[in-house]
Amino acid sequence: MRETFRELHTDGFFVMPNPWDVGSAVQLEDMGFKALATTSSGHAASLGRDDQEVLFDELCQHVAALTSAVGIPVNVDAERLFGDTPDECTANLIVLMECGAAGVSIEDYNPARGEIEPLVTFVAKVESCAAAAQDHGIVLTARAENHLYGRNDIDDTITRLQAFRAAGAEVVYAPGLTESEHIARIVNEVGGAVNVLLRDAGPTVAELADLGVRRASVGGMLAGVAYDAMQRCAQELLL
Repeated sequence: MRETFRELHTDGFFVMPNPWDVGSAVQLEDMGFKALATTSSGHAASLGRDDQEVLFDELCQHVAALTSAVGIPVNVDAERLFGDTPDECTANLIVLMECGAAGVSIEDYNPARGEIEPLVTFVAKVESCAAAAQDHGIVLTARAENHLYGRNDIDDTITRLQAFRAAGAEVVYAPGLTESEHIARIVNEVGGAVNVLLRDAGPTVAELADLGVRRASVGGMLAGVAYDAMQRCAQELLL
């Protein structure tokens, strides 16, 4: 499964939707998608919580359940990898691999401090995780969270992604981008495989493929659509 996931990143373009539970994962596999990814916000919503409130043990149970239910690769949205040091992050990456993950994403936002981690601090984590990922055949994605938290500095984002690539991340990802020009710059200036979060205000799937993006995901969008639909239907049941 890990090798299959890696091969998806070598050529072309694919969409990797984000199920929030086993049922949605099975349905997406049945539709023909080649890989799936967990969503931290969608998983949290399924537990009645906000994003970044899920415990690591709960994430592991979630990953094990999804990977046992489907026959395609699953990438894990592991937030900060629940670690403050490179060693802690790497140990948790290996645990997620043992739960069945074919890929793992790590991001540079620290919710406890409410800030983007200093570049040197996060690069040390990426470097350690990338070495372990390579040893175990896992695809590591490193995320720059600038644009989700009001730091709309594309030059800084590119600098960070370049550092993540140099540290060994196979995939780079800056969620929140909507301008084709910025996405094209990342593809051309960073290299490696680029993931983009699909957004209503951003490029279409076809346009992302033309820009040279390797992978697109949807984050918590599908979970949000499902919960919104449930609320609308349930509202009609109230007297």
